[in-house]
Amino acid sequence: MRASILDKPCPFCAIAPDQIILERPLALAKRDGYPLTKGHTLIIPRRHVASFFDCTTEERQAMLELLDEAKADLDKQHAPDGYNIGLNNGVAAGQTVMHVHMHLIPRYAGDTTDPRGGVRWIFPDKAAYWAEQ
Repeated sequence: MRASILDKPCPFCAIAPDQIILERPLALAKRDGYPLTKGHTLIIPRRHVASFFDCTTEERQAMLELLDEAKADLDKQHAPDGYNIGLNNGVAAGQTVMHVHMHLIPRYAGDTTDPRGGVRWIFPDKAAYWAEQ
């Protein structure tokens, strides 16, 4: 029987200190190992918890503070034109690492032909709602 990605040890429970770019006692930020764009960053609670909805209020607050800090850092380093912020919560939503993590994805003019719809493109047949009007 082949091991699935869900059976592997949690990659977010043992992040090397040199990968941490920002941190708080309850959460940290690191660059994504498979970045979609330059500067793609993950915000991760230190406690192993699969669902954002199971995070404590304090963990959520730490994640949001790091989100703001990471955005300010990316603004200085790369000056992106926009951002996508996302969480995949649960296998049905595409979560493959069962340790909650928030994606901060810098967007750059021209990085895709038509960025309209953003995260709606997880369902391509429903994404271009403006074309039906």
